Amino acid sequence: MYVPRSAVEPWFQRRRRLTVLVASALFLAVFAARLTVGDATDAISMLYALPITLLALARGFRAGVLAGCLGVGLTVVGISVNGFDLSWIGWASRGIPLFLVGGLLGDASDRLRRAELDRRMLTVAAMRHRQAIEVNDRLVQGMSAAKWSLEAGRVVVGLDTLAGTLAEGQRLVSALLRDADMGIDGHREALHVPAHLDDHSTGPGALTGH
Repeated sequence: MYVPRSAVEPWFQRRRRLTVLVASALFLAVFAARLTVGDATDAISMLYALPITLLALARGFRAGVLAGCLGVGLTVVGISVNGFDLSWIGWASRGIPLFLVGGLLGDASDRLRRAELDRRMLTVAAMRHRQAIEVNDRLVQGMSAAKWSLEAGRVVVGLDTLAGTLAEGQRLVSALLRDADMGIDGHREALHVPAHLDDHSTGPGALTGH
């Protein structure tokens, strides 16, 4: 079953350049609003939390902290240009939340990404373990069928079954190696169970069709 990354990841994690452009536009819009409208009592600078949050969720802790620092810096510039006089409580109430939003959300985003990667790796490990068991079962079944045929004096049938089992084993192992080389991140957008191993048919004739 295919699970495309685009189906589980939000746009701001998949399209990072667009995210930076959108965040930059938001920073500029809030900065322009701070310079042109309102007074010192308006909390326009708190709108910097929007681009800070966007960058923190998209790029993680470092980007969140940098975005928080940028938001604080633009807040200082905007208030200074307007000539507003704030107490230390006013400065702290505008700067600290922006910095904390970037750092905390960025850290949470990094932790979620690491947890998702660990989950995907565990899923792949469990899938490959099941595939290895199925390959082993099919080879044992095929060789058992060949042994029974040879013991019964059906030499031609036994040799055909053995040859088919070896060919099928080589095909399955090659498929597993090919899937392993594809990886789970970057070069591969989905985790899936190959169709040739999704068949749970059993019995000595599962490989040969006898």
